Amino acid sequence: VQLQASGGGSVQAGGSLRLSCRDSRRTFTNNGVGWFRQAPGKEREFVAGISWNGGSTTYKDSVKGRFTISRDNAKNMVYLQMNNLKSEDTAVYYCASARTAAVTSQKTYYTRWGQGTLVTVSS
Repeated sequence: VQLQASGGGSVQAGGSLRLSCRDSRRTFTNNGVGWFRQAPGKEREFVAGISWNGGSTTYKDSVKGRFTISRDNAKNMVYLQMNNLKSEDTAVYYCASARTAAVTSQKTYYTRWGQGTLVTVSS
């Protein structure tokens, strides 16, 4: 395991969770970082990404206005604040660091992955 994601859990629809991600082996302060998710029976999809300095972010359309990605390079941490959660947000969430400093939604750019954390939203 290269990146460690944490903070998942079970919440009611409309609730909030904050996911955290850190690279346990090296700093990713010079890398773009993204959050992905994979629901049962579905492919892993991009959720949110952030550039190396936090200056640029991008989101999947369905989470815009509800999720916020941020980073604290001093702590080598990246976060995903998820508000107003919906049942369709239920998935295993993964963080990953990219081989570019820029923000990107392209999964092929992400080379280091975490083990995932489960988010379950009940309606």
